[in-house]
Amino acid sequence: MSGRAHDGLALIKPGQTYVGKQGFTYGAGASAETVGAQHVCMNVLPMPTGAVAKAHYHKGIETIAYMLEGECAVYYGDNLQDRVLVHQGEQCFVAADVPHAPRNESGKPCTWIVVHSSGSDQDGIVLLPELDAQLAQRMAATA
Repeated sequence: MSGRAHDGLALIKPGQTYVGKQGFTYGAGASAETVGAQHVCMNVLPMPTGAVAKAHYHKGIETIAYMLEGECAVYYGDNLQDRVLVHQGEQCFVAADVPHAPRNESGKPCTWIVVHSSGSDQDGIVLLPELDAQLAQRMAATA
């Protein structure tokens, strides 16, 4: 995908996808890659049952995620010690530089609409494999 020329308005049709650093296949939306956006982007994130994102944060970038369909747990904090369950119709704000990892524990697929304060949702991603290991250990201990 590359930013396409447009006359001030661009229409993004469904069907384009890409694999993000977080480990998911996204539905491409308005972004630097598709329309040349510079300061904001929006993409669709379908999460199958049992899917978990790689722990990460967005350096200097804020995130707002709207739960379009289903529900999903989001682990967050310096050690992913906090958890919130986001239900259909709710929005989740993640401040810049806050580690997080969505985890679909619901038993059903869910779909997010995700907005970042950057032209690309892949900008500023810092992966945190040590937190992946910690979360996996905690989940195994409670299973």
